Amino acid sequence: MIVAIDGPAGTGKGTIAGLISKRLGYTYIDTGAMYRCITLKMLNEGIAIDADISVIQDLLQRTKIEFININDKQRVFLDDEDVTEEIRTPKVNELVSPVSAIKEIRIKLVDMQRELGKASNVVMEGRDITTVVFPDAEVKIYLTADADERANRRYKELIEKGIETTYEETYESIRKRDENDMKKEMGALKVAEGAVVIDSTKMSIEEVYEKVVELIINTELDGTTDDEEITVNGSNDDALEEN
Repeated sequence: MIVAIDGPAGTGKGTIAGLISKRLGYTYIDTGAMYRCITLKMLNEGIAIDADISVIQDLLQRTKIEFININDKQRVFLDDEDVTEEIRTPKVNELVSPVSAIKEIRIKLVDMQRELGKASNVVMEGRDITTVVFPDAEVKIYLTADADERANRRYKELIEKGIETTYEETYESIRKRDENDMKKEMGALKVAEGAVVIDSTKMSIEEVYEKVVELIINTELDGTTDDEEITVNGSNDDALEEN
């Protein structure tokens, strides 16, 4: 079974996908981390987003991305180096959306994602998983929240990691990311047909988690999900962070 989760930055897709993976034993694939790895490598090598396509294709051909579980936590490795924290820094945040809009990069990574999805049970999250990568996924979820709440979650996450920034800078980054993601020529962020929409603005981690588990279990039992929008006014004391 494939559980596909899409949604804008800061909605908690990574947090929820990780919890689902642990509880149900699904393979967790963070597709956003893959685009972040490419962005980081371009930054490190001084390759601009408007560089000649042959330069970008060469970079893609010599790039290895791996997800490895260490001490019960998933770590992201780029060319055999652990970059789990580095791919979440503001410099990567600023460029990951335009980088992910480059057609050749999307084609290469979508192929990689589909190959990874051949595992027996997979939970995969990103921006276009339900619309492009796996439009026929058994469970399709669009996780959203209002921009203020998402910026607040991301700001707290960055501060906890010791990254200097302001709420205003974080909000502007979220706003720009939303705009770029929704205007992409290929893989634009949108609600897929048949996807269940969950608004997590006022929901706790546990509330979103239980709702998603319920959808998965119901699908396993009867093979269908309801096409509906779900809005639950729960507590958000335990804020969802975007991994």
